[in-house]
Amino acid sequence: MSQTIKKIAVLTSGGDAPGMNAAIRAVVRACAFHKLDCVGVFRGYEGLIEGDFKPLGPRSVKNIINKGGTFLKSARSQEFRTKEGRKKAFEQLKKENINALVVIGGDGTFTGASIFTEEFNFPIVGLPGTIDNDIYGTDVTIGYDTALNTVVEAIDKIRDTANSHNRLFLVEVMGRNAGNIALNAGIGAGAEEILIPEENLGHDRLIESLKRSKKSGKTSSIIVVSEGDQIGKNILKLADYIEKNLNEYEVRVTVLGHIQRGGAPSCYDRVLASRLGVSAVDTLLDGKSNIMIGISHNQITTVPFSEAIKSSNDLDLELVRVADITSV
Repeated sequence: MSQTIKKIAVLTSGGDAPGMNAAIRAVVRACAFHKLDCVGVFRGYEGLIEGDFKPLGPRSVKNIINKGGTFLKSARSQEFRTKEGRKKAFEQLKKENINALVVIGGDGTFTGASIFTEEFNFPIVGLPGTIDNDIYGTDVTIGYDTALNTVVEAIDKIRDTANSHNRLFLVEVMGRNAGNIALNAGIGAGAEEILIPEENLGHDRLIESLKRSKKSGKTSSIIVVSEGDQIGKNILKLADYIEKNLNEYEVRVTVLGHIQRGGAPSCYDRVLASRLGVSAVDTLLDGKSNIMIGISHNQITTVPFSEAIKSSNDLDLELVRVADITSV
């Protein structure tokens, strides 16, 4: 166990995700278990530069495991992208006698952490917190399970009205570069079509698929559209195109937006965040740094920031096949 670490800071950065509070709580209580001081950094890297710190003890994080978002707040920091900004952050950490840092966020968060730890030889570990589940080196990210359940619940409600009016609904979900939410929620909600960035279905194939659905006796349809899909980037234009080329359906559009990021975290996300948070402190005490803590086959794993940032998860082709078969 490292004897040099006596005080650990924790921050959340980038987009918020359900379960971040549970991860903060786990870090704080793991510090207390090991008799270490813990400091919360408000507003991510921006707060790190400004020294917006608050000591956190076990009772400071009571009743937050069930809360969505992050009570430490999150912000994007342009100044931290500069060497001068990072030097200010380092000086703030030294001033408060902080020996290590836990960052919770996505690839942008890890990019900043990787540069910082290399420049100042400062111990940092990261926890993957993003609803997109697009971080390499972990099977699941904090917040993903909750977001999926939120999307499926919303689509279930949309389907009720689609069936009542024989309508076709386009439902846009988050996923600028990754179709994980659309693919999994689409299967879970029984969508007729799923449009994702990794696969370009194309306008013609989409129309043909919808025609087949109509001929098979379907009176309503749900199409789940990832916001980054090539033909779905402008979902209103896509709706107009379908109406012009397939007048059998009345088309409606629903953009779920930031509802996917909010809400109480699922039990899975609470447990995942707790496991990763405890492991973050254990890892720092073992003298390891510049790595992300992830989970693979339900076992805690570690991945260098460089791999987590540069690599990407491959699309699960089995799920694509399942989606094709079950939408017949």
